Amino acid sequence: MFDLPHPDTLYAALLSRDSAYEGRAYVGVTSTGIFCRLTCPARKPKRENCRFYPSVAACLDAGFRPCKRCHPMTPEAEGDPSVTRLLAALQADPARRWREEDLAAMGLDPSTVRRAFKRQFGCTFLDMARRFRMRAGLETLARGAPVIEAQLDAGFESPSAFRAAFARLTGLTPGAFAARGLLQADWIDTVLGPMIAVADDNHLHLLEFAERKALPTELKRLHAMTRGQIGFGRPGPTEMAAEQLTSFFAGTCATFSVPLAYHGSAFAGAVWDALQAIPAGETRSYSEVAAGIGRPDAVRAVARANGANQIAILIPCHRVIGADGSLTGYGGGLWRKQKLIEVERQYRTERAQTA
Repeated sequence: MFDLPHPDTLYAALLSRDSAYEGRAYVGVTSTGIFCRLTCPARKPKRENCRFYPSVAACLDAGFRPCKRCHPMTPEAEGDPSVTRLLAALQADPARRWREEDLAAMGLDPSTVRRAFKRQFGCTFLDMARRFRMRAGLETLARGAPVIEAQLDAGFESPSAFRAAFARLTGLTPGAFAARGLLQADWIDTVLGPMIAVADDNHLHLLEFAERKALPTELKRLHAMTRGQIGFGRPGPTEMAAEQLTSFFAGTCATFSVPLAYHGSAFAGAVWDALQAIPAGETRSYSEVAAGIGRPDAVRAVARANGANQIAILIPCHRVIGADGSLTGYGGGLWRKQKLIEVERQYRTERAQTA
């Protein structure tokens, strides 16, 4: 899918456990017959024993077997036993109020868990647990219940703590949401975690992973644009997005037809159009996108427009990578970008087989 950098560059990344090539480059060690992620914590092999490959399939074709420490055949987040254990616990009991003492009681080191979650998800486990609880409060508000009921459903003893947590997640207070606004917000569950969608009766305006740091700012911008007319609900474009995302992750369809509302300049709109023209399973560098829209000198502006995209997956900014093949940044977390690219490889394979 891209030309690997020079082996010396990749070996330096292996020594430093650089995550920039996560999901894009793997190392096969001839002395052991094992292949690993470049971030593998195992003892580093000698340079002459390393062979670098762009995919898991290439490693397997070369006769290497997967490492049992870094689990290169699973998404990065799934390779950490403490992460998978805690994610399962969250799914089983989303209303639980977690503390660091609970982690210690499970035999886990809170500081290690904190670093692992920050690296994979951009937030700590305790932050993620609060977001899970907050969802119960949001669903209660969506039913038209009073704020105090939403607070209790979210497991917050203090009204001020609930309002503060709500504001951190959405950028708005609970009372800022209208009973029925011009725009309506709702949750969409995906295999990569919950997403927040905002739509009107005709267009989807926002689709972001709940952990995205820019989400509060984006919601506040929409709130100001509509003069406070954001409520809770699931209009047609949100329902359509949920159905098409399910098909996308199931491997049955990579085409999205949800009508989208752009919030940006004409240049940004041209970039977002170009992103949607990239076939699923393929990637482009920022410079390639810039050249594709006839602005080869605007690479930095393309990168800014890519980062300003507030409709994740449907406008596939995850298909843009560094010129050297590294994943580069992604608002939803690099682990999600890796997984999205892996999901889309099947669509590329299907096109090749039918060509």
